[in-house]
Amino acid sequence: MSRAPRATRRRISSALLAVPLAASVVLTGSGSASAATASVPAADDFNGDGYADLVVGAPGATVSGRTKAGYVAVTYGSAKGLSTANKKIVSRSTSGIPGAATQNQLFGASFAKADLDRDGYGDLVIAGGKEGSVILWGSASGLTGGTAIAYGAAPQAGDFDGDGRTDLALFSAQRVSGDDPSGAPAALWKGPIKRDGTPTAVLPLLDKSLWWGWSEEDASCATGGGCEDGPSSITGPVVSGEVGDFDGDGRDDIVQWVYTGDGTWGNRLLMGGGATGFTRGQAPGDTTGGDAGTGVGDVNGDGYDDLVVGADDWSEKARIAYGSAAGLTEANTHTFDQGLAGFPGAQEEGDRLGSAVSVADVTGDGYADVALGIEGEDIGSIADAGSVALLRGSAAGLTGTGAQVFHQNTAGVPGVAEANDQFGATTALLDVNGDGHRDLAAASIAENASQGAVWLLRGTASGLTTKSALAFGPKDLSAPYTNALFGSSLR
Repeated sequence: MSRAPRATRRRISSALLAVPLAASVVLTGSGSASAATASVPAADDFNGDGYADLVVGAPGATVSGRTKAGYVAVTYGSAKGLSTANKKIVSRSTSGIPGAATQNQLFGASFAKADLDRDGYGDLVIAGGKEGSVILWGSASGLTGGTAIAYGAAPQAGDFDGDGRTDLALFSAQRVSGDDPSGAPAALWKGPIKRDGTPTAVLPLLDKSLWWGWSEEDASCATGGGCEDGPSSITGPVVSGEVGDFDGDGRDDIVQWVYTGDGTWGNRLLMGGGATGFTRGQAPGDTTGGDAGTGVGDVNGDGYDDLVVGADDWSEKARIAYGSAAGLTEANTHTFDQGLAGFPGAQEEGDRLGSAVSVADVTGDGYADVALGIEGEDIGSIADAGSVALLRGSAAGLTGTGAQVFHQNTAGVPGVAEANDQFGATTALLDVNGDGHRDLAAASIAENASQGAVWLLRGTASGLTTKSALAFGPKDLSAPYTNALFGSSLR
């Protein structure tokens, strides 16, 4: 199946339980490849010109004198790729955007792309913390307007009820603290969504069988208050999520990273359903004190999306869980590291393989490839300079054959590797020049005293190339730059 590329920055995560696998063999899946496509998903294309547009979050930036108010930067694609001149900077101080910049708002810490109103242009939902989120609407001239919605954390877009229309799952911003996180308001908006922010319908977020402590008479729980889970409530702060169809039923599912209490974090899998809301699936996983990236895509071309999770603080192994008619299972989950045959370099403690993960087809062979940030990798004697790797998908699953690794000392990559740059902190795969090959965007949030910067490497039939590589930071966009953390999120 063909799917929009997905990418996210996840600074807190958990480990997937995995079946050990020898590092020298292909990480096995099954099935055959689907035909490659050169089309750019509407979700990625805000102005409908056939080129994907890149969104960069800068949640640490000072806006209107408010520290950590944050903004997002949109750079539009073209036949020549991205241009720092063709851009849009959006903050709470931008004309037409509801609300006002406030301290510690972290506007742009997360966002979602989708064609919400079915007009053929991608739209952008920007999380805005307790103040709520904002929807910007695509048009022939790019993103326009600004519609306020009440929910301010980690929005997720997908066809969750299988009717061919994009829906929106919305969650409330919560403080990350305490031993027993409580429920907080959430909503499932059925698409299409009007430009005034009105959904076609509001569905229960969870199927009634999953509402804990709920009864027909419990009015407070029915509105999301006072219960652990209810029709409009979900447990624990949602930090981020990834969308994919893991069981091939035509309804998108969500893997969320949530705070589980007592300083730990974990996976939660919500399986797409009908009018009754999500059902709770079983993502192979447990709680952790770690921090890893996550990506979703069909690595083995069998029609089921697969889940890739990077190594966390308790493990040096990354994991891939292959989708199937049964969804994600422990039996079909495997670990890997830089000892995988064909993977350049060597695994070392603290490398943080998969600090960011993006999954999409770079080569155009019909199999999704896996981009991995390795933000803790040393380059020679330069500690934590960071790198990014591209591993290939195949009919047999993820393989190290043909793997590529890039860092700032790689010939053709702009810049110079420096200690603690943590290049590869975030990644995204999207086709910014419309040639049918996904290009890699990778960020160093620590670059230039935490200003942050983003690099773009072009995709080709043989993988990534440094030819025409581009690097840019907030100064290049005439945007706020002091401690901006530019690149904290990429899509």
